[in-house]
Amino acid sequence: MGITARGVGLLVAAVVLLGLGFRFAYPELTLLGAAAGAAVGYAALTAAWRPRLLVSRRADPDRVARGEPASMTLTVRNAGRLRSANLLAEDRCGSRAVPVPLLRLRPGRDSEVRYDVPTVRRGVVPVGPLRVTRRDPLGLVAVARPYGETAPVWVHPRIHPLTAVPTGAGRSLDGRVDGVPHGSITFNSLREYVVGDDLRRVHWRTSARVGELMVRENVDTSLPRLVVLLDNRAAAHPQRVDGVAESFESACEAAASVVTAAHRADLPVLMLLVGPELVEGGSAGDAGMPPLDRLAAAELSGEDDALQGVTTRLRQDRLGDTLIFLTGPGGRDGLGHVGALRGAYPSVLVGVFGAAEPTPAGTAGLVVVDAVDGAQFAAEWDGVRRW
Repeated sequence: MGITARGVGLLVAAVVLLGLGFRFAYPELTLLGAAAGAAVGYAALTAAWRPRLLVSRRADPDRVARGEPASMTLTVRNAGRLRSANLLAEDRCGSRAVPVPLLRLRPGRDSEVRYDVPTVRRGVVPVGPLRVTRRDPLGLVAVARPYGETAPVWVHPRIHPLTAVPTGAGRSLDGRVDGVPHGSITFNSLREYVVGDDLRRVHWRTSARVGELMVRENVDTSLPRLVVLLDNRAAAHPQRVDGVAESFESACEAAASVVTAAHRADLPVLMLLVGPELVEGGSAGDAGMPPLDRLAAAELSGEDDALQGVTTRLRQDRLGDTLIFLTGPGGRDGLGHVGALRGAYPSVLVGVFGAAEPTPAGTAGLVVVDAVDGAQFAAEWDGVRRW
């Protein structure tokens, strides 16, 4: 509960008038002071009334590409039984406030407001909660209360179509053999029989030994496994326009394009960020959130020395056979660490965004694509022939 400037003035006047009235025995001043105090008390009681409101919201859609339209529909229901609601309310949409008129909202009735959600920038736009301000008729006391939950709208990076995908490396039990465009089947493990499994895959010798049906689990080892490494270090993207690193935005678009193309081709893909990623105070992790949502929530990190640790992990774990490293002009200093991964990853491609000068040919023996934005990266990507 907050008292307005008018309320403070009236309360001070009440105290002064009551003090003077009692001190000098002026009943008129005492009466005026008592009236002023009663007005403040009445205002506090009136503003303290808490209306019963049920708030629901629906995003249409809740996930959208940057620049595409998105809207939020807010429904407020007066769940009270006796009094109509005449309130001042506003809904938070990112950094702006959207006025919500709640005038003469009778018991059991709804009020619906629909407004556009800004999608000009990539990110997670928090919408809500509804903030209702209750004032007394004299404007002496104002009480603001939140209603409803916060609903996020995920603004994904733009996706540029990619027609080419890496062919990968076919592997056998004896090791890596060659690059192949089509898959082959290799034994991976045994598991218990499940209704619907092909009986031709039953391993009868093991089934007889353990006393229940066991089937062979095969995997296609020749399909390429893509690893997308997005450089979100602040040092890699030093240039800012209105506080936004456009090279990082372009790198996010390139990452989204590669991930989407891999999913459409039914290829396994893993996306990693160089620096730590935080979502609403917690870690997003490597697999706990869809890749496009992680890209929407990705922010620049101040840990400029994180690249060496990530490349060490990639070398030890060997998470795939095709590595795509996406960075900005400041990230070219770390291409030596990425080039050292060529032994573990047969195909390594580097995308550099926003650099004033092209990357020198043959840097660390890598395939380097210099691009201004995500659209140019997509065009250059389709022209790569050496994976």
